[in-house]
Amino acid sequence: MLILSIFHHIKAKDQEEGEREEMEASVPVVDFQKLSEEEELKKLREACEKCGCFRIINHPIPKTLMTEMKTVVKYVHDLPLEIKMRNKSIIPDSGYVPPVPTSPLYEGMGIYDMNESPQALEEFFSQLDLPTYHRQIVKTYGQAIHDLASTISEMMAKSLDIVGVDFKDWPFILRTIKYSFTQQNIGEMGVQLHSDTGFITLLQDDETVSGLELLDDSGLFKAVPPKSSSFLCIIGDVGHVWSNGKFWNVKHHVICKEIGTRYSFGAFMLAPRDGNVEAPTKLVELDNSRRYRPFKYKDLREFRISTGKRKGEVLDQYRIA
Repeated sequence: MLILSIFHHIKAKDQEEGEREEMEASVPVVDFQKLSEEEELKKLREACEKCGCFRIINHPIPKTLMTEMKTVVKYVHDLPLEIKMRNKSIIPDSGYVPPVPTSPLYEGMGIYDMNESPQALEEFFSQLDLPTYHRQIVKTYGQAIHDLASTISEMMAKSLDIVGVDFKDWPFILRTIKYSFTQQNIGEMGVQLHSDTGFITLLQDDETVSGLELLDDSGLFKAVPPKSSSFLCIIGDVGHVWSNGKFWNVKHHVICKEIGTRYSFGAFMLAPRDGNVEAPTKLVELDNSRRYRPFKYKDLREFRISTGKRKGEVLDQYRIA
């Protein structure tokens, strides 16, 4: 009887693990150091088209810097509310976003366009009165992840046979996010289902507290397992339109599954500096049609904030039948 009981226990455990694996998202892994190779570039394109996201590994940002940045993120989110509120938005929701009744578990901070405006970085430092050591970490990390996001964006374009786009000039937000999960919040949303607005997001995900889920093409939510020293790259609305509909702007949310404080942060690469969002002419010619009318990025962002519709609905009005 004891042997039989042990057998059933092992079988039940294996079944639970199998079910858990089935509910995990299968996120493609792309090797940054191999992106000059045709096969890896093809893998990148397939990930952008079929999944709308991928993990980038073997990138040039040191793990030590990633760890140090998480320490800074914890520090700034532990500051008093009156200090955090000094982090003003340059464009809607680019600065401090406090917990609100409709989103009580979420808190965000950010620096807009630090690659183009050193003043923006200095203002962030002075507003929060950051220690010198923390300032250097933010500056180094911000520059490194912007360079990485720019290079990955160039390779995404290259996978569509588009070259010569200066993604390094595109504005981005260095954004930090904190989710406060307690026992009473289990099952509640940390952030509602949405697609990102920009071209691509490079997210340094939390390695200890879970919660991020993707909505796959079958309508099921799949958990995103963390992977140490990697960045989760998520295609946004601009990426979808810019690629003439080829890249998928994957929808995702964060749900409270366990007790703890969850931190995620990274680069949110937005749109061309002039704000015009449209597919390159060469890509339209290759496809023999344009799927979306050109529009201004600020209109997309303002629509989402004013209406509360964050799942890419704004793109419907630009779609060409």
